[in-house]
Amino acid sequence: MTRFLFIVSLILCASAASAQQQPGQDACARDVSRHCRAVMNNGDGAVLACLKQNRAKLSKACDKVLTDHGQ
Repeated sequence: MTRFLFIVSLILCASAASAQQQPGQDACARDVSRHCRAVMNNGDGAVLACLKQNRAKLSKACDKVLTDHGQ
């Protein structure tokens, strides 16, 4: 789970301040666990691609985080 949170924070908040990273982690943690568990160990790009592929299934909060970060 720690690796997962690290990956999500890198994907979504690489250039953001630390205070802004927590909402992205919280918003997408459940979505990655539900839809992208199989690719969690395949790198950041694979997780982001998986989230994008499952866009219609994502929570509104995670979708907003992706949109806010240009994804």
